[in-house]
Amino acid sequence: MTQSFHKFWLKITAIVIGSFGPVFFLATMEATAEPARLTMDILSWPLDGATTWASPDTRFLSALTGGFLLGWGVTIWLLQQWVYDLAPEKVRRAVLFGLLSWFILDSTGSALSGNPSNVLFNIGVLLLGVGPLWRPAVEDMKTA
Repeated sequence: MTQSFHKFWLKITAIVIGSFGPVFFLATMEATAEPARLTMDILSWPLDGATTWASPDTRFLSALTGGFLLGWGVTIWLLQQWVYDLAPEKVRRAVLFGLLSWFILDSTGSALSGNPSNVLFNIGVLLLGVGPLWRPAVEDMKTA
């Protein structure tokens, strides 16, 4: 993989992570909570409609989660935009370790909370987020 492709993939990673932010933010309001409720119902398979956003505590936690996810996505986008060219390997590793940290904690917590099916979804998100970032990039060929 080239550094140009890694920069492109960092945008994909940023969008994958950041896109969950607005979904969970919208769940802070009863009228727009359905996408997050359905997402959680899918992630805690089987679909049974048991997941609700009725509790004010859940809506508050949803606001926090949405903010963190959008912020993490924006951070990755800006790292590829502003920092990657200066330190491509350090940016790659920082994003990779961030994704692995999320995966371990989220998957462990999902399993311990009785939602082991989410681990399978997490594997998919991890693979999509990491993509070619798993391996260091080679420098792009410079034209003279």
